[in-house]
Amino acid sequence: MAIRIVRLGSERAPDEGLRIGTVRRPPRGVPKTEFASQNWYDVWYPNLAPSADTMKLGQNAETPAQWAAFARRYHREMSESDASRSLDLLAALSHGSALSVGCYCENEARCHRSLLRGLLAERGADLVD
Repeated sequence: MAIRIVRLGSERAPDEGLRIGTVRRPPRGVPKTEFASQNWYDVWYPNLAPSADTMKLGQNAETPAQWAAFARRYHREMSESDASRSLDLLAALSHGSALSVGCYCENEARCHRSLLRGLLAERGADLVD
């Protein structure tokens, strides 16, 4: 069992488990009743998404320095008690359950989910490569 980092809306892996959307907003134009059947997510959990201001920093980052500023700010947000406890919970669950977490971004390297992967790894989560 482990956590898989995914792009929301992509086809599911056979052993992916519960898909958790770590995004600020649900997908536009999709009825809530179809989120899971259209491979968006089973559970929406915006607690691990960047704040709106931080998300804008990441979306507008064009240089390595700008991306680093986004990463620092996101890490700071994830060190707050609610987010930190959520990360600890997911890391613990990864040892006995198949889970996936994700975002909509096309390029994981320029998405908070790449940072989320690192935060989960730091907490000892079992991760799918």
